[in-house]
Amino acid sequence: MGTDENRRPLKVRAAKLPTKIAKFLSRKSITPNQISILSIFFAIGAAVCLVAIPHTQINSIYLCLAAAALIQGRLLCNLFDGMVAIEGGKKTLSGELFNDIPDRIADPLILIALGYSTTFLPYSSTLGWCAALLAVLTAYIRTLACSAGAPANFGGPMAKQHRMAITTLACLITPFETFFANEGFIFTVTLFVIIIGCVITVIRRTRSAYKFLEGK
Repeated sequence: MGTDENRRPLKVRAAKLPTKIAKFLSRKSITPNQISILSIFFAIGAAVCLVAIPHTQINSIYLCLAAAALIQGRLLCNLFDGMVAIEGGKKTLSGELFNDIPDRIADPLILIALGYSTTFLPYSSTLGWCAALLAVLTAYIRTLACSAGAPANFGGPMAKQHRMAITTLACLITPFETFFANEGFIFTVTLFVIIIGCVITVIRRTRSAYKFLEGK
């Protein structure tokens, strides 16, 4: 949801299949806010799968694939809530709340779980918490800059879609990592990449907002 000028630019919105699905959902008694809330449940499912990897007898391949699918389900909710709201004409005054709050819950759930999914390093769980904190900070700076009068900045290198893309990729590669690395290596590297990328994103968004507001 959200206003057009404060909306994350996504080329996929112009694709035929997403457009058809959004139109179908718009005709049903489904609200954009409900779709936004559903994204949290996808994130919870992904987090459960990730945390279960080192603590269950279930083949990690299935858990990794399930986590990847659920993460993508979360992103699809993020796509369709906005399309149903804007293109489907179901935008509400409370839409901004339901647009942002579920994301601030879903991101930490997945990233913290990623930290607990590996024991490659003794502080892997700390990396997950750090990644989650920085992910929230990137969004906070964007919304703070908007409230101060700067344009919405969804740039990366580690915006939401980038974080979820690299996490999904890690879930798909991890079942094969024992062929070339120690168990847990991929998830650990993923967390480091997200952390470093988020720090850069925070700096870039802050600098961009500062320059705009100061007229530089």
